[in-house]
Amino acid sequence: MGGDGGIIIRPPSYSLLSGDLLYSCLLYNHQLWAYQEIFFGVHILRNDLIISLIIMFLAYPSTIMIYLGRFPQSKRKQSFWIAFWFFLYSSIELINLKYLDLINHYNGWNIWWSVLFNIFMFSILRIHFKKPLLAWRVSIVWILILWNVLNIPIEKIK
Repeated sequence: MGGDGGIIIRPPSYSLLSGDLLYSCLLYNHQLWAYQEIFFGVHILRNDLIISLIIMFLAYPSTIMIYLGRFPQSKRKQSFWIAFWFFLYSSIELINLKYLDLINHYNGWNIWWSVLFNIFMFSILRIHFKKPLLAWRVSIVWILILWNVLNIPIEKIK
């Protein structure tokens, strides 16, 4: 709890932010997905990195504050809460992918990988809030699984 009685969401925010930054840096030459702007601010939001940074610093912290700040106590409600958020994020990505052309998938990534990733992400955020070291260990295993299943070549790491 924070000094004002509120929850502290910084560690989960930092872990999500650092994971996305790590992806953006390491897989710059072998992207699995990339954002593009076609409607508003095309000259401002010129590339995937700028859009990713906006998402990392605005969308993720806001999501985490709402997600963890209103996380229910009962196990049944927790399951529905996690499902709501992974469905919301997956639906937004599907709309951006299929209808708005704001994101592209590459190198074996597809909407089903995004759904799995969102399930993992919202589950691990709660675990990270309660047991950060466990969350980091599970996240490393998840990254290694994705790395092997998606056959990401070591020489593509920037």
